[in-house]
Amino acid sequence: MVRKRGGIFKKLHRWPGLILSFVLLFYAVTGIVMNHREGLSGIDVDRDMLPGNYAYTNWNNAALKGSLVLSPDSILVYGNIGIWLTDSTFSEYTSYNHGLPPGTDNRKIFDLHQTSNGSLFAATLFGLWGWDEGSGVWKKFQLETDIDRFTGIEGIGDTVFALSRSHLFTGVAEGTGTRFGRKELPAPEGYEQKVTLFETIWQIHSGEILGLPGKLFVDLLGVVTIFLSLTGIVYFFFPSAIRHFRKKKKPVGQLVCVNKWSLKWHNKVGAWTFVLLALLYFTGMFLRPPLLIAIASARVDPLRFSRLDQPNPWYDKLRDLRWDEDRGVFLVSTSEGMYQMERERLKMVPVPYQPPVSVMGINTFEPVGHGSFMVGSFSGLFLWNPSHPVVYDYLSGEPYQEPAGGRPVGEIRVTGHLTDPAGRLYIAEYGYGIIPVGHDRRLPEMPENLREEADISLWNLTLEIHTGRIWEFLLGGFYILIVPLTGLAAVTVVISGYLLYRRKYKRRK
Repeated sequence: MVRKRGGIFKKLHRWPGLILSFVLLFYAVTGIVMNHREGLSGIDVDRDMLPGNYAYTNWNNAALKGSLVLSPDSILVYGNIGIWLTDSTFSEYTSYNHGLPPGTDNRKIFDLHQTSNGSLFAATLFGLWGWDEGSGVWKKFQLETDIDRFTGIEGIGDTVFALSRSHLFTGVAEGTGTRFGRKELPAPEGYEQKVTLFETIWQIHSGEILGLPGKLFVDLLGVVTIFLSLTGIVYFFFPSAIRHFRKKKKPVGQLVCVNKWSLKWHNKVGAWTFVLLALLYFTGMFLRPPLLIAIASARVDPLRFSRLDQPNPWYDKLRDLRWDEDRGVFLVSTSEGMYQMERERLKMVPVPYQPPVSVMGINTFEPVGHGSFMVGSFSGLFLWNPSHPVVYDYLSGEPYQEPAGGRPVGEIRVTGHLTDPAGRLYIAEYGYGIIPVGHDRRLPEMPENLREEADISLWNLTLEIHTGRIWEFLLGGFYILIVPLTGLAAVTVVISGYLLYRRKYKRRK
C-alpha cells in the first residue's frame, strides 16, 4: 500500500511537473516584473511583435479615455497613448507629452482638466502634473501620497480638486505654482473597516500586503520557482542523456555531477518552500474568472498590521469625482459605490440610487444636463440621475435591467468618450474602438506618427501573459481556464513532490 501511494505521488509529480515547469517559468518571470511596475515603467514593447488583437484598430484597446476642447480647432485627446493635440477633424496629431518621462505607463492619463484661468492639469498613473505654458512642458507636483495614481480632477472657480486613490488634494489654480493641500475624507456613517476578499488574496499573492519587503519575498519565491523548474527539467532529461553517452563510451562525469547536484537541491529547496509555494499558486487561482466570481462580493476584516490595515477609511478606494452643479455637491465614484460629498465639510453620503459600474472601475463620468450624468465602464454606458430610481441604457434609451447571473461585463465595454467642438459624442469601446453616438461622422484612423509611439508597456505585456489573455487569439474564451488549471496543477505538483521526498527520506532513515 505504501509503495502504491509512492507510485501515485511520482506520477502526480513527474509528468505534470515536467509540462508545468515550462509554464511556471513564464509565470515566475512575469510575476517578478509585475511587482515592480514603476521601476520598469520606461520599458515598452512594439505592438507589431504581438498577436493581431493587440494592434490599435479604430482606436481600440483603451487607446483613448477622453478629450479636452481648448478652442474650436484645438483638442487634447488622452488615454493610454498619452496626450496629443489635434484639430476639429481629428486628422492631424502633435505630441503633447513634453516633460513626461518616456514609457507608455508614465504617459497613462486618467483625466485632463483646464480651470477657468487656463491652468492645465493631468491625472496620471504615477502622479499629478501641471502644464508650464512658458516652457511648454509638463511638471510634476511633489505631493505626499501613499498611492501615486491620480484618477480625477475638477475645478470650481479658481479652486482645483484632484483625487488620488486615497486622498483629495485642493489648491488655488496657479499653473505649476499651485500649492496643494491633502485632505483625508471622513468615514461615512455606519462605516466598518472591511476590505474585499479579492483584494486580500491579491495582496497576499503579490506580497504587497507587507509592503516592499513582502513583494521582495514573493520575488524570491518566483526565483525559487525558476530554480525548481530548471533543476526539475535537468533531472528529467539528464539520466537518459547519461545512459546514451555511456553507450557511446563518452565521458559523463560532468553530467552526473550536474544531475546529482540538481536532484539534491531540487529536493532540499522544494521541501523548505513547498508550503509557501502552494499558498502562492493557490491564491493566484482566485484572481481571474471563473474562481474570481466565487469571492467577488465577499468582504473580510483587514489582516492586522498589514498594508490593508489602514486608518484612512478611503485607502485605495477613490476612483473619480464630478461637480454636480444642480445639487451643489461633488459626486465621488469609489470601489464602494457612488457617494455625494459636501464641498466644505467633505462629508461622504451614499447616493440612494446607484449607477451600474464594473468592478474594474468607472471610465466615463460626465454631466449631460438636467442633473443627469453619463456613466460608462465595462458594464456598459448609462444615463443616470442620482435622484431617480431608474437608470437608462444610454444608447438604446431603454431602462437598464441587471443581467442574469451577475455577468461581470456588459455588451459594450466602455473605456472612455470624446466630444468634438460641435458637441458630437464618440464612445470608446475596448474591442471595437470609437463608436459615433447620435450621428454617423466617423473618426479618422490613428495616424502613423502616433501609432509609432503607441507601444505596450512591459508591465501590461507581462500582465497579459500572467493572466493568460495573450492566448485568447488561439483559445478564444477558454483562455480563462489557463490560470485556475495551472494553479491547481502547480499545487498538486509541489505537494506530491514533498510527499514523495518525505517518503524516500524516511525510507533511507
